[in-house]
Amino acid sequence: MVKENCGVVGIFSNEDVNVIPMVIDSLRALQHRGQEAWGIAIPNKAPLKKIGLVSASSNEFKKITEEYSSHSAIGHVRYSTVGKSQLENAQPLKVKDLCIAHNGTIANVEELSNLVGGCTFTPQNASDTLVAAQRLVSLISENGKLGSALSILKNEMVGSYCFTFLSDDDAVYAARDPKGFRPMVLGHKESQSLHIVASESSALSAIGAKLVRDVSPGELIKISSDGLETEMFSEEKQRAHCSFEFTYFAQPSSKMEGTNIYLARKRIGQFLAKKYPLKDADLVIPVPDSARPAALGYAQELGIQFDEGLLKDRYSKKGPLRSFIEPHQSDRVEINRWIIPIPEVIEGKHVVVIDDSLVRGTSSKAIIKALRRSGAKKISMMITYPPIKYPCYAGIDFPSQEELATFTDSKEYSEQEIIEKVRNDIGADFLAYNDAENLANAVGIPIDSMCFTCSTGNYEPLGITPAFKTRKEMKGD
Repeated sequence: MVKENCGVVGIFSNEDVNVIPMVIDSLRALQHRGQEAWGIAIPNKAPLKKIGLVSASSNEFKKITEEYSSHSAIGHVRYSTVGKSQLENAQPLKVKDLCIAHNGTIANVEELSNLVGGCTFTPQNASDTLVAAQRLVSLISENGKLGSALSILKNEMVGSYCFTFLSDDDAVYAARDPKGFRPMVLGHKESQSLHIVASESSALSAIGAKLVRDVSPGELIKISSDGLETEMFSEEKQRAHCSFEFTYFAQPSSKMEGTNIYLARKRIGQFLAKKYPLKDADLVIPVPDSARPAALGYAQELGIQFDEGLLKDRYSKKGPLRSFIEPHQSDRVEINRWIIPIPEVIEGKHVVVIDDSLVRGTSSKAIIKALRRSGAKKISMMITYPPIKYPCYAGIDFPSQEELATFTDSKEYSEQEIIEKVRNDIGADFLAYNDAENLANAVGIPIDSMCFTCSTGNYEPLGITPAFKTRKEMKGD
């Protein structure tokens, strides 16, 4: 099954402005959410889809802007959590007269497929987005309106989702799942009478639009020549905002659920310092780039020197990319090769390394080896996210237990024993993780309004009892 945690955008201008350059700029601002493919859709035309980064097609921007000129459009950057990286799996998709872009994961896609005729699923041919779109189009034909269709679909569909839709009558729609797993915001640009919906506010900043508010969980927004209309297709009150967004996934400049991501990450570092005050440390360094605010917060809280002991080689082919969201292990290793230590900063020191998460251990092991070679006297690693012990079925790419650094062949190990196993595997002298309550307090969102399923194994927020599968079964490679 092809499941997504990606970036979506939708723009409509009432002044008949060609919004395609702004869609492209917004997608570039969301590139951290997906590096595998991107696409745009306009009314009455097949979607444009490209493999790779948005910037890789920069020599085609002028042609694309002219050929796809429109005052309404949606766009998508893809990060696959399941399925292969190929053009067929890129979005937006079009079913009849409805284009759709999706950020999230539909956990019961096999069950949902039975309502649209069913098929035999393999990781090569299945798409939860396509199944959802087909079912939605069927419900629209029966009920007449998108809001009515979504109010039925949300009872049939289990999972996380933010959708942008585009109809052939030019209207742009956006919908967010009832528990708010994935983020979505609404913005406005007065100078061009333009509204934008996007996964993050960084996409709004990229085109000079102002953040109006978060799209509410369970809300459907329509933007058309009639202006902006909104309705609730669900009255669900319980929230399950993805905690991983706050430590890793979101762009630091973005504002999410009323919280600036950079400041939230800095507070996480401060709270982590109170939990684990290693006062004998000489130096605090971040793993670039998303751990930087937390490392700064940790250092400031304890009065320890902060420095950039690790740098990314941004001139290499893979250096600027994010290793975690690369679909293949070989690509993650290649990216981590271009995280370069500075021996003059590190040599002879007790170094506290702050990282946003420890999932597979690939990056951590490589970084600690590099620090050892650079003469570090002692290496303590602090992780801003709790231990990840279970697969995510809400749109983050750790779909199987066997690939996790915490994986053991027995359930009899205590959490401290598991942490010791991971510490030994990555080669650190000391390893400590944050806990869910500490993280939630730092972010400023009640712990019962955040999703920590990947740490706790409690899948109640998603409403599923998962059957754990291997990576090969999930990814098809």
